[in-house]
Amino acid sequence: MTANKKLLLLPGDGIGPEVMGEVRRVVAWLGTHRAVRFDVDERPVGGAAIDRDGVPVTDETLADAQAADAVLLGAVGGPKWENLDFEIRPEAGLLRLRKDLGLFANLRPAIVFPALADASTLKREVVEGLDIMIVRELTGGVYFGEPRGITEIGPGERQGVNTQVYTTTEIRRIAAAAFDLARKRQGRVCSVEKANVMESGRLWREEVIRLHGEAYGDVDLSHMYADNCAMQLVRNPKQFDVIVTDNLFGDMLSDEAAMLTGSLGMLPSASLGARQESGRLPALYEPVHGSAPDIAGQGIANPIAALMSFGMMLRYSFDLAAEADLLEGAVHAVLDAGIRTGDIMSPGGTQVSTQAMGEAIVAEMEKAAT
Repeated sequence: MTANKKLLLLPGDGIGPEVMGEVRRVVAWLGTHRAVRFDVDERPVGGAAIDRDGVPVTDETLADAQAADAVLLGAVGGPKWENLDFEIRPEAGLLRLRKDLGLFANLRPAIVFPALADASTLKREVVEGLDIMIVRELTGGVYFGEPRGITEIGPGERQGVNTQVYTTTEIRRIAAAAFDLARKRQGRVCSVEKANVMESGRLWREEVIRLHGEAYGDVDLSHMYADNCAMQLVRNPKQFDVIVTDNLFGDMLSDEAAMLTGSLGMLPSASLGARQESGRLPALYEPVHGSAPDIAGQGIANPIAALMSFGMMLRYSFDLAAEADLLEGAVHAVLDAGIRTGDIMSPGGTQVSTQAMGEAIVAEMEKAAT
């Protein structure tokens, strides 16, 4: 029995609370039927925290996140807060969580479910069977580099500056995470940068090659410029197994890869830190989709990405592979049965609400467990 794992839920904004409700449904089912119990706590983050506390994440929430065994986030942001200064916008709370928890590796799988191959904007033969893992460096690069800011440089003239910075240590630790993942998959890593025009990209390539030669000669390593990778993802995405890249390119390429699957509402992610001496793995899990304020409160959001993020949590943070398999298998079964939320609706399918999708998935879990 795995008992009393500390789980912190951060529902956030928009559809975040709605999809998090279906995660709670699965947590409750596991506690009743699989003796997998969690001590669940919940805190506001993003716009919800701004409205309550004046900041996108409080020190108390950060302390709770650092004490938890894993954190699950819904989504942050929305039009209500988009005119605030960057430092207090909802997204700043997410960046601070990642930075303070030391979550340097963002894992974003792009998987095409067989039942949804026709939902992609690309031809079925291009995406059917797609299974890519994008490993994005999360705490360095242009989002955190200094100097940064907007300054007046003359009458009517302003200048915006962001700095792309990477160190040997930052590059090697994200590359090692990618190589380790590849060993459990197809054994192939494609490292993506712009070594042809950026010194940071040149250092990236040199350090990845050096680490590969030192410790990962059994993994096949290739290199690709980021612009070519963007093109190849829509030309021939199945050529990739694991893609490792920096913070900025990873942000863009993972969204592109996500849309190959047909819907952002389908895809999970995990942000992981370095395992501590105690064995604890700092981790934050979140669906790839945003807060989707245009559909918030309507009960029509797709909860599958949030549920699959919880499945990644079961697998990576709690070593509960059997429970993760059970949840993921239930998602497959529901989709094979033609049950759909509106974002993945197809002819002949049955359109359901957020809650009904969660109920259907739990029903399939119960069926498979008996």
